[in-house]
Amino acid sequence: MIPEITAYWNTRIHDLEMTDAPVGTRAFFDDLDDYRFDKLHYLPRLVDFAHGFGGKTVLEIGSGIGTDLVRFARGGAQVTGVDLSQTAIDLARKNFEAHGLTPVDLRTANGEALPFPDNTFDVVYAHGVVQYTSDPAQLIREAHRVLKPGGQAIFMVYNRVSWLNALSKVMKVTLEHEDAPGLRLFSIAEYRAMLTPFAEVQIVPERFPVKSRLHKGWKGLAFNTCFVGAFNALPTAWVRPLGWHLMAFCRK
Repeated sequence: MIPEITAYWNTRIHDLEMTDAPVGTRAFFDDLDDYRFDKLHYLPRLVDFAHGFGGKTVLEIGSGIGTDLVRFARGGAQVTGVDLSQTAIDLARKNFEAHGLTPVDLRTANGEALPFPDNTFDVVYAHGVVQYTSDPAQLIREAHRVLKPGGQAIFMVYNRVSWLNALSKVMKVTLEHEDAPGLRLFSIAEYRAMLTPFAEVQIVPERFPVKSRLHKGWKGLAFNTCFVGAFNALPTAWVRPLGWHLMAFCRK
């Protein structure tokens, strides 16, 4: 399935519809960063890109166009990025150049067979990647292998038992990249079982409704004006397990 996954992501740039700027320009990368962290406002709260990784070696598996990796680098981390997509790697290089950052190790590679020795990195990060790979458990094992003893791994997968998965079925609106080869959703229990190579695991459900710039028409209007406010008015304890993103913080 790896060739199919590679072909799929070579022809797609995540969130491309959120910018009118020419692909590869500074404005293009800044627009996509702005959109990503508006939608995922929880992420810098849980992952302190600016201050939490200075001087550490960080590997991002599935680094895409380098949006998160640039944030790690600006915070002083020594970063490495791998992705199956050559398109993504080429754009990630332009992203680093556009932000005046020192060239880093960016290469096409399979997260299920990482081209690095054991015990290489302080941190391994894979946000929104595990669910799209052909063998998620193998990617987890590889992340564990290249992580130094005591190092931290940070993963995110999509929650099958979530508000967004349920809403997509009720409203008959497809999920982003629902057509991606190999896409899987996980329950919290399934996710935890997959993370057993790690000595410590904390799973934090996140990604609750925020107003969407992506969806238009009456469904988008109903979502933004009614659903978002009503859902977020519910007690946190009720909705916490239903977060669309399951963040995992693991220690080797």
